[in-house]
Amino acid sequence: MKNHTKLFSAFASLILSFLVFSCKTNDSEVTTLSEKLTPSSLRVDAATASPQTIALGKTLFWDPILSGNKDVACATCHHPATGYTDRLDLSIGTGGVGLGVNRHFLNPRTGVFVKRNAQTILNTAFNGMDANGNYDPSTAPMFWDSRIKSLETQSLEPIKTLEEMRGTKFTETNALDSVIARLKNIPEYQLLFKNAFGGTQAITSANMSVAIAAFERTLTANNSPFDRFKRGETSAMNALEIQGMNAFQTVGCAGCHAGSMFSDYQLHVLSVPDNAKLATSDAGANGTYSFRTPSLRNLKVTPPYMHSGVFGTLDDILRFYGRIAGGNSQNPNVNNRQIDGRIRNLRIQNNAAAIVAFINTLSDDNFDKTVPASVPSKLNPGGNIK
Repeated sequence: MKNHTKLFSAFASLILSFLVFSCKTNDSEVTTLSEKLTPSSLRVDAATASPQTIALGKTLFWDPILSGNKDVACATCHHPATGYTDRLDLSIGTGGVGLGVNRHFLNPRTGVFVKRNAQTILNTAFNGMDANGNYDPSTAPMFWDSRIKSLETQSLEPIKTLEEMRGTKFTETNALDSVIARLKNIPEYQLLFKNAFGGTQAITSANMSVAIAAFERTLTANNSPFDRFKRGETSAMNALEIQGMNAFQTVGCAGCHAGSMFSDYQLHVLSVPDNAKLATSDAGANGTYSFRTPSLRNLKVTPPYMHSGVFGTLDDILRFYGRIAGGNSQNPNVNNRQIDGRIRNLRIQNNAAAIVAFINTLSDDNFDKTVPASVPSKLNPGGNIK
């Protein structure tokens, strides 16, 4: 799968980097450089994975058999009720109980907070997409520090991570082999893997990663008011939202939040404050305090924000940008000169309310919210979330 690979319909017209709008205050008239183009909703090509593989991936996503203590599933921290994230500043994996903001550690406490805020799974199928709509799923950047490439590789990392799913039952070295041994002992999984991949030795960590990634690529949400507006439904956005769309471009937000996913998927230094729950400072990618630009889609349903989860609202983020404009670091471990030049040049001024209104038009709640009634392990789907 090289750069020409595209798992979506013709959507190259939705390119924010070319977005130029002018709006008249009376019955607004909107013009755009891409007016001649006819965008349609992003979607993953169903032919890229079989229904059997996707179904297996969904089952694995919900089954806590993948965790060392059998108490955490992928869905624990990426639940559809919370926009496929958990709405916590820092996630609580193994050793926790409850769902979303009600999740807490068991007493006596055995778990530790996950190091970073859980990003939504929604639209991760398109990670790495450039301003022209091109992307390569095999090199798609994952995690806040882009240390892993592709959903397939990413899907296995939480299983090996102490505070996420592994716990103390396994070591990092034997975690995957131990989980695979469990799956091989469950007749229903033997059948599901065989139906998805064929053969008698289908239960492998590689096939597990392919299945989970195949399911995650079906979790898209790209029929937002903004998308409908771009397709010609002029009533989908109001005057304030259109004003915010224009301001988003002119004040410089689109410098990093460009393209159909509103992200350049690059690493930037912002000086976001550390989360006080962590004993040590999070130095980001390679100790540089840089973190990957998140997509702005579906932020309305996926707070809190940034890698440390320290901002509860979009207004909080814009106030933060106002403070660092000109190079005023908000993290004592980041000096002013380290802050990305594009961020230092942002001038939000009195456009905050309009920009927030626009960002909220990028959300679409029409995504798969179904929860399986059971999983092959007979454990509770989603883990200890009740």
